[in-house]
Amino acid sequence: MKKIISTNDAPAAVGPYSQAVRVGSTIYCAGQIPLDPKSGQIVSGGIDVQTRRVLDNITAVLQAEGLSFQNIVKTTIFLTDLADFQTVNEIYAGYFKQAPPARSTVQVPALPKGARIEIEVIAVADESGGATGDVAADTSG
Repeated sequence: MKKIISTNDAPAAVGPYSQAVRVGSTIYCAGQIPLDPKSGQIVSGGIDVQTRRVLDNITAVLQAEGLSFQNIVKTTIFLTDLADFQTVNEIYAGYFKQAPPARSTVQVPALPKGARIEIEVIAVADESGGATGDVAADTSG
């Protein structure tokens, strides 16, 4: 059985897919690009602003299912320019203070709506079906 996860606190899907799908205790989150949930537009600013928006969008999707970044076991980061890797890595580290998930990072020629970054995640709920830790927040300063 699969359960579709959806929240107005994250951007609506820009195609025929769900924000996330839960099968058992595993949650597969669609890739998030730096769309403002209210306007549906890419946030203005550099890779730092776009990265934070993406991670905040992921937070919203996870919270819709009562989960946090502590539940994430795998991430995939798509960048249009690997020169952004260091900045993304520094911001990303602020959201994963302990026991970070497995991760892949790849450069791609383009992303939807001209985004510079997209991140997808896989999370696993604990035995009670919910979060294993605190809500994600950028604590890097």
